[in-house]
Amino acid sequence: MNASPPPTPPTGLRARKKAQTRRTIQEQALKLFLSQGYENTTVEEIAAAAGVSHMTFFRHFPTKEAVVETDDYDPLIVQLIQERPPDEDPLTALRRALAQGLEAVYATDRDALLVRTRLVLRTPALRARVWENQYATEQLFAQALSVRQPEADPLRTRVLAAATLAALTTALTVWVESDGTEDLPTLVDQAFQALHG
Repeated sequence: MNASPPPTPPTGLRARKKAQTRRTIQEQALKLFLSQGYENTTVEEIAAAAGVSHMTFFRHFPTKEAVVETDDYDPLIVQLIQERPPDEDPLTALRRALAQGLEAVYATDRDALLVRTRLVLRTPALRARVWENQYATEQLFAQALSVRQPEADPLRTRVLAAATLAALTTALTVWVESDGTEDLPTLVDQAFQALHG
C-alpha cells in the first residue's frame, strides 16, 4: 500500500512562514523537554530557543501542553478514512486509513512522535488531558465514518471509532515502553488483529 503524502504544505509566503515558525517552536520545545524535563522548561525558554517572543509562542500554541499535543495527524487520518471505498466495512476502513497515515508520519516524524508520546505518557499534566484529546479525535473519526456511510448506526460508528483509538493508544504505549525498538506499524496491525478477534 502506498502512503499518502502528509497534508499539503501551506501555500503563500505568509502561510509557509507561519508553519515553519510553528514547527521550529515545537522542535525546540521537544529538545528542551528532553534535556531539562517538561516541568522544568518554561515558555520563555522555548521561545528564546526558537528565536521568537513569548507572545509569538502563544499565537501558535495557547499553552505549554499544546506544544506537545498539537499535530496535523487527525486531519490526515480523517481524509484517508473518507477516501476509503464506501462498501468497505468501517473497521477495515479505519485500519487501512490509520496504516496509510501512520506510514507517512512514521517515515518523516518517527523520532518526534516517539518523544511526544513518551512525554504525554510520563508527564502527569499531559496524561491528564489524554481523555479530552482522545474524545475530540474519536468524534472526528466517527464523523469521517458517517460521511462514508451516512445510514450506519451512530452508536456503532462511535463504538468503532473509540475501539480504534483504544487499539492505537495501546500500540503507542507498548512502542514507548520498548523505547521505540518495536516497529510501531506492526504493533498497530497486531492491535487491530486483536480487535478483529
